[in-house]
Formats: sequence, C-alpha cells, structure tokens
Amino acid sequence: MNALSIRITDHRAGTDHTFQFTPAPGPNIAILSRFIDNGDGTVTDTTTGLMWSKGTVGDASICWNDADTACRELTLAGHRDWRLPTRAELLSLVDDTRHDPAIDSSIFECHPSWYWTSTPTAWASSCAWLVSFSYGLAYFNPRNGLAFVRAVRAAPAGQ
Repeated sequence: MNALSIRITDHRAGTDHTFQFTPAPGPNIAILSRFIDNGDGTVTDTTTGLMWSKGTVGDASICWNDADTACRELTLAGHRDWRLPTRAELLSLVDDTRHDPAIDSSIFECHPSWYWTSTPTAWASSCAWLVSFSYGLAYFNPRNGLAFVRAVRAAPAGQ
C-alpha cells in the first residue's frame, strides 16, 4: 500500500516537517464515493442511509404487483425488510454524468431500462412511477406494464 507524504514548511522557523500516512488495509481505507459495496449483494448509500440490492431483483421485467411482492419477500444479506423504493429514492441513484446505464455501474449491476417505484401517480391509482436507468428519466406506467426491480431498505447506522 502506498504511503501518503505531506510536507509542511515553517518559513519563520526555517524548518520542514514531513508526515507520512499509510492507509490501513481493508474496506474502510477511504470512501471514494458515497456508495459502499458491502460485498454481500448490497450497497449502502452513505448520503441517504439506505441499503440497496446491488443487482436487479429477479431475472426479468415484471408487473408492479409482482415487483412489490418480490421486494417484500426478498431475503438478502440476512435482511428481510426489503421494499420497493419510492420515486425520490430511486431517482437518488441516477448519475447525470452517465447513460446506458445512468447509474454508477462500477457499484451497481443495472439494466439500462425502466425500474418500478412504490410511488403511485396522483391521477390514477392504476399507475405507478418508474425510473429509467437508460437516461435517468422518471415517468408513469400502468401497474400491469413491465419493468425491472431494485430493492431498498433503511440501513441503521453500522449496517
């Protein structure tokens, strides 16, 4: 592991001081991003305190009812309190500097496609909001349509 050196010069005293720091091995060396890959199929967002499924839940796009059930019945990394994210929560994963997918693909496994949210539309209970990880858009769709699923849970401090 490379050491980091910092040199401080005290011009009045005419002295130089050099300090060396060597990062400790392990996952807590530094947080280079707001996301922490927990190594167990989950990712923790240090900004929101949410824990996400690293990958898509299931292998295919599914209707909203099946998406909601898949999240509620999911057991991942020993946790059983998974749920479908709200529109605001899922949009928080969009990375505006990327497209196809519009998410940090070094952290998340993601189809550049639509993902369900738990947020219903205000004008029709038969519709719900989706987020596109192709370009980072949000739009609505009837709940009997098809989209992919990413699960979320509140992660208490230290999890």
